[in-house]
Amino acid sequence: MYLFLAFLLVPIIEIALFIKVGGLIGLWPTLAIVVLTAVLGTWLVRTQGRMALGQLQRAFSELDDPTEPLAHGAMILFSGALLLTPGFFTDALGFALLIPGVRVAVFRYLKSRVTITQFQMGSGAQFHARRDPFAEGDVIDGDFTEVHPRRDPAKPSRWVEGPDRH
Repeated sequence: MYLFLAFLLVPIIEIALFIKVGGLIGLWPTLAIVVLTAVLGTWLVRTQGRMALGQLQRAFSELDDPTEPLAHGAMILFSGALLLTPGFFTDALGFALLIPGVRVAVFRYLKSRVTITQFQMGSGAQFHARRDPFAEGDVIDGDFTEVHPRRDPAKPSRWVEGPDRH
């Protein structure tokens, strides 16, 4: 229902704003503003996107939670789409999403509305925080064979030597 309303109301708002602004300042200045906001928005999205990518790389390298940098990157991408869409209303929303404080507020709101029930990384690996595999009496049975080296123990192995010493 919300998506239907957005597709219905946004074009109506944009058309009304084009008529009002065009009536106040004229056709060519209105079109110039639309083109200028698209160019300025593209530059800002590229700049903010690079910073968001740096924050995401830092989160991965420090093994931090990458959720917030990913969300900021998605919001910057969405703001770029809004800024490339001709119109004053979508430009205002796009420029608002480029403000870090607005993105933080949107992220906090969305974070409060979303509940994560399961988290999985890799292919098939699951993380169960409260399960102790030995609490259920699991027994791990195994056989072993002792392997004796076929070299003289007085000579060191060659695997620790560098490639230039062979």
